[in-house]
Amino acid sequence: MRRSVKSPPSGRRPAKPRPAAAARAPAAKPYHHGDLRRVLIDAAMQLAGEGGPDAVSGREAARRAGVSPAAPFRHFPSRDALMNAVAEEAQRRFRAEIEAALTDAPPGDPLGRFRCLGIAYLRWAMKNPTHFEIISSRRFFDHDRSAGVSSDNAELIGLTERMLAEASAAGQLRALDLKQVQSAGRALVYGFARMHIDGHLPRWGVGEAEAGRMAADILDLFIAGITAPAAAEAKV
Repeated sequence: MRRSVKSPPSGRRPAKPRPAAAARAPAAKPYHHGDLRRVLIDAAMQLAGEGGPDAVSGREAARRAGVSPAAPFRHFPSRDALMNAVAEEAQRRFRAEIEAALTDAPPGDPLGRFRCLGIAYLRWAMKNPTHFEIISSRRFFDHDRSAGVSSDNAELIGLTERMLAEASAAGQLRALDLKQVQSAGRALVYGFARMHIDGHLPRWGVGEAEAGRMAADILDLFIAGITAPAAAEAKV
């Protein structure tokens, strides 16, 4: 026997099911007294790391810091000012990675130190692709007006040039044009980092898991090509 469905009393509509509550983003922790500028820069660095340079905004950095949307303007009057601070922080971290690697490099082996610098350069760039893109491209902030980025970048270039000049003076290099060697070394690490960031490596048969080892291998290949025969034999 079929059971009849009772109609609702006259004048009343059936109750509609309530929609499930929408998932909310976790509330930002309220900001307490401290270095708000630093907190905002760290929040902007996270935004860049998660969504790329275009994801950086003062409003979202403020939300993550747990302050009002107007608070960032006390320190960063525009998005360009915030991006400049992000670039300076990224460059500082980049330089710190290289300096840390050089503490373990052999002091009497300039070519060995150059290798350590190159490995640290590639490791940081591949681990922090969006931050590397910010400091290596002129699309996201004004390089010429960023004294911190320009100064750090000039010091790293000078360090690389000095290492290769010392290697040449120590007889570690072939009889090559030193300026060409310095430029080629820069082009090698920068070019490989860009290939990784732009997603070109898979076209060359290099998977994500292999990229780090490939970076070290091509750097060693370059060093082998510029090393003087006598210096190469001495290391065997």
